Amino acid sequence: MSETLFQINVLDEKLTTLHAKLELATFPDELEDAGWKYGAPLADIKRLAEHWKNGYDWRKHERELNQELPMFTRDIEVDEFGALNIHYVHKKSEVVDAIPLLFCHGWPGSFLEVRKILPLLIASSPEHPSFHVVAISLPGYGFSEAPRKQGFAAKQYAEVAHKLMLALGYNEYVTQGGDWGFLITRKMAFEYGGKHHKAWHTNFPIAEPPSWRSPLSFLALLLTPWSPEEKAGIERSQWFRTKGLGYVAEQGTQPQTLGYSLADSPIGLLAWIYEKLVLWTDDYKWTDDEVLTWISLYWFSRAGPAASLRIYFEMGSDWDDLRHGPNIPMGTSHFPKELVVIPAAWFRKINKVVFESHHKTGGHFAATERPEELVQDVRNMFARGSAAFAIVPGKTGYA
Repeated sequence: MSETLFQINVLDEKLTTLHAKLELATFPDELEDAGWKYGAPLADIKRLAEHWKNGYDWRKHERELNQELPMFTRDIEVDEFGALNIHYVHKKSEVVDAIPLLFCHGWPGSFLEVRKILPLLIASSPEHPSFHVVAISLPGYGFSEAPRKQGFAAKQYAEVAHKLMLALGYNEYVTQGGDWGFLITRKMAFEYGGKHHKAWHTNFPIAEPPSWRSPLSFLALLLTPWSPEEKAGIERSQWFRTKGLGYVAEQGTQPQTLGYSLADSPIGLLAWIYEKLVLWTDDYKWTDDEVLTWISLYWFSRAGPAASLRIYFEMGSDWDDLRHGPNIPMGTSHFPKELVVIPAAWFRKINKVVFESHHKTGGHFAATERPEELVQDVRNMFARGSAAFAIVPGKTGYA
């Protein structure tokens, strides 16, 4: 499991093919005054496609990523699935006793999401803890190899991430994740919690509502009035359930069928992901270059964009039981434009929550939208005087 330095270096022929496909793109029609009612607006996609073709400089952004993010690959052996070559970002703090932290992305994210929070997390100060940061590219994402066999689910993703931390010398560590990163780090907490995985933090806190199986909790749900923030959260969750879940149905049942379009058409891939970048954020001002770098990492990914979809098929059942939580300390950051926004009490009921923070703004991609707030939450969770201080023995995060 030796480590290899990694630099992004997309072949010229792949860039040539991309530009040729963009040149030949055919766009659909659009109804008058449609806006976002039917999906990504035609004007937005045409503008982005034109910029991708004639203005966007991939080599510039490739060079910047290589300069900013120390990247590596190594083989990780997965039980019953063989070895997978895994790509990751790894940067240590100057603080010797910094806390080892694994950052885990989801879909349609990637290792790119660590970009803004990495310098903040490793920063040294007597005022807050510092972290040694590992940002994994999940198998099938970014420049990680994809599984070749069926059935690669939460247990296997958790195994890969855990074994990566061990291979890097981090026998004890903490985690941070949202989206699929929530479910994967939660699984890590169940599988490796206590001995290795010491605490976890998420910006995607979801849980099932209290039911009749727990009569007192169910009665409290019926009798306790919701705050204005909780009402807004329920409305946001209802919007997502009724207007935003179509992609889950397709990716979770027929990912291969959708995969042909995303693997062959850069316009299809752009529209499919751009819609989420806009609708899942809290009025975040995406620049065209920012969007296209995000999309390009899917287009140029090692396994191709179709591989990233299969996690929905393989891990669908892993969402089935959210009535129980791991028995290690955890922290939550609540952002109002997350996709599912539940009353915090539901989550506290089943998890060992030692830190909780509520924000006035922010959406699904917290590390990109609100990096300072997210990092401050993680720092506060492990700061001196907190319930999770020195949770990793000998690693307080302070010099």
